[in-house]
This record gives sequence, C-alpha cells and structure tokens, in this order.
Amino acid sequence: MKNAFLTYILIISIGFFIRCSNEKPPRIEDEIFAIENSLLPAILVKGSQPEQFKLEERMDHYKVPGVSIAIVKDGKIHWAKAYGIANTENGRKVDTNTMFQAGSISKPLAALATLKLVEEKSLDLDVDVNEYLQNWKVPENKFTQDKKVTLRLLLTHSAGITVHGFPGYQQTDTFPSIEEVLNGEGNTPKIYPDTLPGAIWRYSGGGYTIMETVVEDVSGLPLEEYMYQNIFIPFGMEHSTYEQPLPTSFHDNASAAYDNQGDLIEGLWHNYPEQAAAGLWTTPTDLAIYCIEIQESLAGTSNKVFSKETIEMMLTKHKNNWGLGPGLSWGGDSLRFQHGGKNAGFTNSMIAFAYKGAAVIIMTNADNGGDLMNEILNSVSEYYDWGIRKPRVVETVTLSSDALKKLTGQYMLDEQVPGIGDYLVEIIAENNKLVVIDPNNKERDELTPMNSTRFIDLEDGDEVRFKTDSEHIGFVWNNEHTFYKID
Repeated sequence: MKNAFLTYILIISIGFFIRCSNEKPPRIEDEIFAIENSLLPAILVKGSQPEQFKLEERMDHYKVPGVSIAIVKDGKIHWAKAYGIANTENGRKVDTNTMFQAGSISKPLAALATLKLVEEKSLDLDVDVNEYLQNWKVPENKFTQDKKVTLRLLLTHSAGITVHGFPGYQQTDTFPSIEEVLNGEGNTPKIYPDTLPGAIWRYSGGGYTIMETVVEDVSGLPLEEYMYQNIFIPFGMEHSTYEQPLPTSFHDNASAAYDNQGDLIEGLWHNYPEQAAAGLWTTPTDLAIYCIEIQESLAGTSNKVFSKETIEMMLTKHKNNWGLGPGLSWGGDSLRFQHGGKNAGFTNSMIAFAYKGAAVIIMTNADNGGDLMNEILNSVSEYYDWGIRKPRVVETVTLSSDALKKLTGQYMLDEQVPGIGDYLVEIIAENNKLVVIDPNNKERDELTPMNSTRFIDLEDGDEVRFKTDSEHIGFVWNNEHTFYKID
C-alpha cells in the first residue's frame, strides 16, 4: 500500500511538472500587440467607461507620421519597434535605426561630458565656471558678486541663467557660433545670470549652452567629437551624433519633422547650434543603451565609463527634484531618471528606473507627438505594472450658453513673444464647450468645464482658469501663461 501511494504521488508530480513546463511566458509579439492595441487616454471623465485605442489609429488622429519605441526590461532591451513614415517626400518608412532629433533629451546625455571630466579631475562641479571658460565669460553683475555660476548649478537648472529654450534655424538661415548664441546674436536673447545663482530652480537651455562651452574649452574638442569618443563609442551608441547641422552622410537615416497639422517642416528639419541643449540626433534603441549603462554603473556591474559613485552623484536630488542632467521622480520606493524632448517637429520621452532595469523611450516626428506619447505611456505602464502613469479622472459639469458666451472673445498674452510680438488667441463657444483657436501655431483646443471658471482639454490635460472682476476678464493657461480679454 505504501509503495502504491508513493507511485501515485510521483505520477501526480510528474504531470504537474509537465503542465508547468508547457505554460510558456507571453511571446514578445503578443506583448507588443497588447500594448499597441490598448492605448489609454490621458483624461477620463468620472463615471465613463475608458475607451482603448489602436496606436496607428491614434497616429492618424494626432497627425503624427512616425513613431519609434524601445522597452528595457530586466536590464536588457526587451523590444523595439517603429511605425509609420520618416519622410513623406520619398515614402521612406521609420525603422528602429531611424534617427530623430532628441530635443531636450540632449541635456542629460551632454551632462555626461561634464561628469566624465569631473571623474578625470579636469573639472570641479563647484568652481566658478569662469575659471574654465577661455574666450567667452559669464557676465559679472550684482547677482554674481557673492555667489558664482558653477557646473552643479548649470546642470540642475538653478544657476539663474536666462533663455529657456531654442527655436532652431531653418536650412537657409545663417548658422551662428556658440559664442554668438551666448551673446544674443542669434535668434534668442543674450545668455546671462539675472537672479542669484542657487536661489531658485528655473529651466534653462542657456545654462546648458554655457556648460557646453566649458566642456569644449577644457577638453580642447568640439562637443560632438568629445561625446563620440568618450560616451557614444564606449557605450555602443552607433546611431547618435551631436553634429550640427547634420552631415549629409546621415540624411538618409534621419526622420523629417512635421508640424501639429502633420505638414512637413520646410527644409525637412531645423538645425540647432546649441548642441548640448537641443542638438542630439539619436534613436530609442541608443537611448535604451544609455539607460542600461546608467543602471549597470549604478549597480556596480559596469564601469565602461563611469564609477558607481559618479552615477550616484548624478542621481542625487537637487532643487525641484533634479539630478545632474536628468529629472528625478519616485513611484513608491522606485527612483526614476527621465527627460522629455521637444524640437520643431519632434516630440520625445525617456523614462528609466534606476534600480529595476526597466525603461521606456518613445520618439515621434511631429509637434503633436506629446498627446500620442501620453497614451502609449499609459498602455506600457498598465501592461508592465510599472506605475509610471495612468489616466487622470476628472468631474465635469454643464454650463449654460449664456455663461459660456461671457467668456468668449479675443485674448492677448500679458507678455511679448520673440518673433511674434502680441500673442493673440480667440475663444468661441461650441457644443457646450469653449474652443481656443490659436492662429500662431494653428492649434484648436476644446475645453470642457469642470466648474464655472475651470476648464480642461480632455485630450491632453491642458487646464484653463478664468479670472473675472467688475472690469476685466482673463485666464491662466496651465498655471503659467496669463491672457487678458481685449475684445
């Protein structure tokens, strides 16, 4: 009886082992299919059933010709896939080696040049940068008398430096030198400290242009050459360059750029002499390699370029949750390093977990790529349970036509915009909503009321708050830009 019982147990165990062996994990193709067919909107109305979308349908909806995605999982590139068209003039499709302009994702990559020189004891993060700069110097003024501009402050956007970002130059424009950009002799204002260094956090592409000049002056190499020799080659990033304008040898592998109507930008793309701030051309796969290298260096399993101590320093929180290059965020106990990127006709996102060996990189060749990226990120986060983001749930109300009509009219931004001057928009009432028509960028935003003064764009989450008194009506866009009614 005892032997018969043992034989029975053995047969059951073997059958269980065989069943478990036959339960295979999902194929990569099945994962990709699930993600690209389960895009979730950024905003959900409370009580409504969430609608899921197909990626290629949303590309058409948002007028985004091309998208490229890379996913890192378990410390390796899990999958990469490209969608759509890179260049509508010749019909060339996007593939995983197609290069996109990275926009401001250029910054955390370029910051590695500074960190490399710090490791080599050629730079100190906390020394006055004027000690390193040779021809051009940070202008001295009342703000720099007692507190100096340093590389640490530049990398963390807290040096008090002017110029937020750069619009780029068309192919027919005169291409200025870095020194001309710093002196305000290009298409942006002069770059200088206009507040006490270290006092506040304020995003500054101008600060990264100063950082770039320090790297070039100390290394004796142009930024593109320094990055190629010291970062891209050791990392294995074979489809990345900071060369500006982009050499013709790369043109066949570069995506064209498209505006928010899906129209090709004149000259195919803009050029950016501000290389550290906006000049990187790359692919999601190469950015995935960067993320993996940072993760491995942090874990102490790779020292191709950086020590664990340097990467720990890079990911140390400064003002506004900023590291030495990337932005930082936390989901539960999980540290993430990340950055977005926006150049004319390109919109991108890079989010990586510091300790989990995971990342998602999305690059698009359109000004409307941000809305699409948010929906892709919702789907990726939901599928892998990464907690990166999920749709925001809002409550909406219905207002009377009279209440909406009081808010219609022409509005003007309370400051001048370089190259435009007075920035005017029109608001009309339509289908129980307010519609903001912006002739400057050809955008049309439908705003749904959440109460009598607060409205939201259910597609991208933009918010508008109206302010009224006995004499004036105005609104604030995303708690940042203030407009006043003029008609």
